[in-house]
Amino acid sequence: MKELRIRVLAGVFVVAGVLSWAGARLWNAVGTLPSVPLAAPIVLALIAVVLVSTALSLRARLRAQRERRPGAKGVDPLMAARAVVFGQASALVAALVAGMYGGAGVFLLELLDIPTRRDQAIYAGASVLAGLAVIAAALFLERVCKLPEDDDQNPQGAEPAA
Repeated sequence: MKELRIRVLAGVFVVAGVLSWAGARLWNAVGTLPSVPLAAPIVLALIAVVLVSTALSLRARLRAQRERRPGAKGVDPLMAARAVVFGQASALVAALVAGMYGGAGVFLLELLDIPTRRDQAIYAGASVLAGLAVIAAALFLERVCKLPEDDDQNPQGAEPAA
């Protein structure tokens, strides 16, 4: 399984932000810009909490398994792989959504004198922060579930076994 690349997440964020900003300008020129929902940062924050709690749980179980504590519950490799896939998918979607709300928020900065648009700019900013929290939690989960490198099997400079 490949690790998440921060460059990919940043690229998704920037592209979504630019397209969202351009779309918001166009939409506002044609009609009324749709509002930024209050639920957006709340949902993203809940996903971040789920990812962090999963990572902390897996880390504690892996530590207990490593220390060979009596009665320690092992970690099923398939369950850990599913958790990592969930984290990676969440990070990609969060980068997309945070970029989208970031672009809309940048557009809304021009309209801060209107109270409803100011509130929506705040919601958009909170959504970007919550999206970044999801990305950070997903990277933490991926780090927790990463297998240790086995340097004894493949010393530096040696050819990998086929």
